[in-house]
Amino acid sequence: MEKWFVAAKKADFEKWAVEFHISPVLARVLRNRDLTEEAQVERFLYGTLKDCYSPWLLKDMDRAVELILKAVEQSIKLRVIGDYDVDGICSSYILTKGLGLLGIQVDTAIPHRIYDGYGLNEHLIQEAARDGIGMIITCDNGIAAAPQIAQAVELGIQVIVTDHHEVPFALAEDGSRKELLPPALAVIDPKQEQCSYPFPGICGGVVAYKLVTALAEKSGNRELNGALEEFLELAALATVCDVMELKDENRILVKEGLKRLKNTKNPGLRALIEVNSLQPERLSAYHLGFVVGPCLNATGRLDTAVRALELLQSKTTAEAMSAARELKELNDSRKNLTARGVEQAEEYIAEHHLEQDKVMVIFLPEVHESLAGIIAGRIRERYNHPVFLLTRGEEGVKGSGRSVEGYHMYEAMTAVKQYFTKFGGHAMAAGLSMEEEDIEPLREALNANCGMVPEDFVPKVHIDVPMPLDYAGEEIAGELELLEPFGVGNPKPLFAQKELTFLSGYLMGSNKSAARYRVRTPEGSVKQLVFFGELEKFDTFLDQKYGPGSAAALYEGRAGLQISVAYQLGMNTYRGRTEVQYVMQHYC
Repeated sequence: MEKWFVAAKKADFEKWAVEFHISPVLARVLRNRDLTEEAQVERFLYGTLKDCYSPWLLKDMDRAVELILKAVEQSIKLRVIGDYDVDGICSSYILTKGLGLLGIQVDTAIPHRIYDGYGLNEHLIQEAARDGIGMIITCDNGIAAAPQIAQAVELGIQVIVTDHHEVPFALAEDGSRKELLPPALAVIDPKQEQCSYPFPGICGGVVAYKLVTALAEKSGNRELNGALEEFLELAALATVCDVMELKDENRILVKEGLKRLKNTKNPGLRALIEVNSLQPERLSAYHLGFVVGPCLNATGRLDTAVRALELLQSKTTAEAMSAARELKELNDSRKNLTARGVEQAEEYIAEHHLEQDKVMVIFLPEVHESLAGIIAGRIRERYNHPVFLLTRGEEGVKGSGRSVEGYHMYEAMTAVKQYFTKFGGHAMAAGLSMEEEDIEPLREALNANCGMVPEDFVPKVHIDVPMPLDYAGEEIAGELELLEPFGVGNPKPLFAQKELTFLSGYLMGSNKSAARYRVRTPEGSVKQLVFFGELEKFDTFLDQKYGPGSAAALYEGRAGLQISVAYQLGMNTYRGRTEVQYVMQHYC
């Protein structure tokens, strides 16, 4: 059962409303986004790229720029080594194209998910040495690759790390932490203790974007300066797909990136938008995270992420369309495999009674290892428990974890690191490799050290403002668009209305997987409420609360059921007609 909370943060809402020409409702929502100062509110509502932070605030940025420009002068061969997810692909594209515009000889290596695993490995270092590479720049990886970077240094290869993941650490006897930084000539990662960057929550794509921005500024290169608009689009895409919080400068970067993506000149991105039947002018953060991004991700999951990079590097529309269609087909295949994987995970949970575990460790040896993270996320959403989904890889066991609020996954894994051959990540997600015989000891250790209590597993619903449907009209719905883009850290506002009377229901969609309900407010007006959630679960709730047959009576138009709802508000356009839309998210 969910627990509902109404936000009660205080501020002078009337003053904010007058000063920023907004409603008191919007002022309350802004305060719920942890904004306390008027300058923060103005930046949130009207911030531009000028309000983003200087790349020179990142530790070692000056050193990295100096080394790269020196490599240009000395004609050193350079290799960018990225990762196989959207963030890694976008980072690789940004750095490879940006460095190429400086005139340096540069190529890209993206690890194969199955054969290479995440990040740097000895094979990639040896390959770089054979190819005469003089400098490696990592992106979206490298912070946890100290042994591999030491090997590169021994082979005479200069290394620059650009990453955003948590820095590995060791615990001293007094309980203090000591960072374990790799022996690179420059390490750019905002998570470092000595890094003074004001907002460490940026992704690898943004770190790469900051590096090319600094290079453009220092070199004065016209072509590189001209490419920054395109690189911003990729940084925005990476931010959304790597599930970074849309706060602070992330929100500005995604907002500005979306503006440019609607008219992108990148043939690959244009093709992906077209093959997915998206309208460029209506492109949103949702489309990046759940439509465009998964197509890029699918190559790294079921094939090789090099194909996604090649799509972004397409020179012609025909070339881009052919690649985009292939990526979409791969993603469609991935969806089917994911659905089956979720079913298998549910069966495993029931068979091994994992509902009793605080941390779920699920071993599905036959599931494609590239789908572990997606399946773990689906199970986490359903049970509200931290989840590790393990599969049998080429060598040993590989897996991904997805966490919940209040459980720092990377720190929990560090406490039991003896069970991993390799691991990395952050508070909410992680990746790992391990031996199969250690699965059960890992499960026991994670649960023994969990520290979570039963209340932590109760889903929390945070209501922004209790607001009657009769008050939630077109003016407020339109005003809420000022808060976009929505996503993690800046969710779409949630409102609540008590005691709506549900009069009738109508199933929608080709699969009848959504519904529209006719409801009467306590004030007597009749509204339409739509629901895209789990209909079977809602029907069970109705039958349990009002007796068997209540759900059937609702769809037959014979109901009068009082239900309190939490809803989202927006404007919906369908067949040329635009109207206010109320979307039920929760009920009790």
